[in-house]
Amino acid sequence: MMFEAPNHAKVGLGSRAMKRWTTLILALVIGCGDPEPNKTKPAAPDVNDPAFTSASLDAWYLLGDVATPGHDEMTFSITAPSGTSYVDAYIADLPPIRMTAQSGGFALDTSIKDLPAGTYDVLFSANGSDTAFAKFTWNRSAPYYVLISTDYDFSEMGDNSITFMNNLHAAHKDLRITHFWAPYTYTDPAVTEERRTIMTSWLQTQHDTFRDEVALHIHPYCNFVTDAGLTCITDQSTVYPAGDTTGYTIKVAAYDRPSVGTLFDHARALFAAHNLPEPVTFRAGGWTANAATLQALNDKGFIADSSALNWARIEEWKGYDLYDWNMAEWLPIDDTTQPYYPSSTDIVENQPGSDLALLEAPVNGVMMDYIDIDQIKTLFSANWDGTPLTAPHVLMSGYHPSAMNLPVYTNRLSQLCDLADAHLASTGLGPVVYITLTDLVPVFPAQ
Repeated sequence: MMFEAPNHAKVGLGSRAMKRWTTLILALVIGCGDPEPNKTKPAAPDVNDPAFTSASLDAWYLLGDVATPGHDEMTFSITAPSGTSYVDAYIADLPPIRMTAQSGGFALDTSIKDLPAGTYDVLFSANGSDTAFAKFTWNRSAPYYVLISTDYDFSEMGDNSITFMNNLHAAHKDLRITHFWAPYTYTDPAVTEERRTIMTSWLQTQHDTFRDEVALHIHPYCNFVTDAGLTCITDQSTVYPAGDTTGYTIKVAAYDRPSVGTLFDHARALFAAHNLPEPVTFRAGGWTANAATLQALNDKGFIADSSALNWARIEEWKGYDLYDWNMAEWLPIDDTTQPYYPSSTDIVENQPGSDLALLEAPVNGVMMDYIDIDQIKTLFSANWDGTPLTAPHVLMSGYHPSAMNLPVYTNRLSQLCDLADAHLASTGLGPVVYITLTDLVPVFPAQ
């Protein structure tokens, strides 16, 4: 199956911390009558010698970028057939390297910094043989960034959501979450100060402990809109033709550029009053951002938006304005749309020299409300086919925490994280890197 973990032995013969070899050892190895490495590559073996094992030789090595350091060193050890005096390693088209003899095998530490993305072999030759006794295939790839996000549609998330996300972090050590947090948590009269304190303290801990991001999510609830000093709009619902007096299902796009800018300012003031970081990334409730919304974000110094939606995946909303509006607004956005720079006149296509200094990061993986595990796998492989990436690629997905916290959705998110974990760059099993939206922005600089 395409995404099974690579099957290579890892035995306790070495580690990445092998930079302890001395000139004396090298002199003993090379200076005892052994010839220099043959410059001609040996032939690959039909099968690897049964004596061959490796430790710390990974199947994937990452090409770094401004957000993620690269894996530019190969540091590993191997075992060789009995009677082997010396081993030469042939890595891709690099010059051959005489490995260093150590107790139980041979070791190597070398730079691969100049190798571009691709699939390569390492051939191991014993005693200058023209036929290698082992071949190991490995990959060098740009990162496959997986962004896990949470849209807080409701002022009360529920303790069950807190427990779930605590468990999610515990089960997935590299996980980082972009929390699109709700300012109406602080304006809804139904939420007690005690609950606000509990939820805010929890969010602060996620930020401080796991380097999660605190971003901004707005559904224009009337309690929040009026608290900001504006008149609440109730007649532009994406769900209820007669309107919505709570404001929850009202389009963010119903508010013009100055008004939505006021909402952004008020949200930031509420965050600051509760000792939360200032949000610099945003997602509109119901993904209902328009050009005026993006212009206001740009006015207020936001650096990224994530409202562009892979709308075809929310077919559950067919027959409602939510589906029709998103289809019309985000028509080109699909399973594989990557981050781009919109402009005030075209928010769905990359615009070199755009007047907006705002990265748009589409929700190409939609939310767990709308996709099952088979569709999750489809989206995951649509954005990474299992081969090395020559440039970074992104999958953005997530879920809606709520007091209901339906297991069907949380299970799906856990399965997506399981899939990502099976290909983590940090374990040498693939190019996957978890990242937050703010940290992603410099990976895609404006053109």
